Amino acid sequence: MKPSTKPMKRGAPIRARRKARPKIDGVDYLALCRGQPCYLMLPRVRIHDIETVVPAHSNQSRHGKGLGIKASDLYTVPACFACHFQIDQGKDLSREEKFAAWDAAYARWKEDRTRMLEALK
Repeated sequence: MKPSTKPMKRGAPIRARRKARPKIDGVDYLALCRGQPCYLMLPRVRIHDIETVVPAHSNQSRHGKGLGIKASDLYTVPACFACHFQIDQGKDLSREEKFAAWDAAYARWKEDRTRMLEALK
């Protein structure tokens, strides 16, 4: 039986298909993280480059994280690449330290994010 599609050529770029993540109550929480400073500011990270700040999702099951499932966009904090890496794959912090650092960052971000949303209304 012949395959229905042609195989990819060597060296062809692989483009992952991303499902559009739904907005929560009409708010794009990922977009709110753009242009913000790093809220994680882990002490063992020396360079917090604002140019690399992206939304860092919670890795905690209480926020909806599961095997192969990201937490809701509601549970994101702006984080520079270095801090985001340490929270997700780093070996410098224990699981409890990672959760505590993320929770502290989220508490600060949630207050600022609420003020930002109020200003947009």
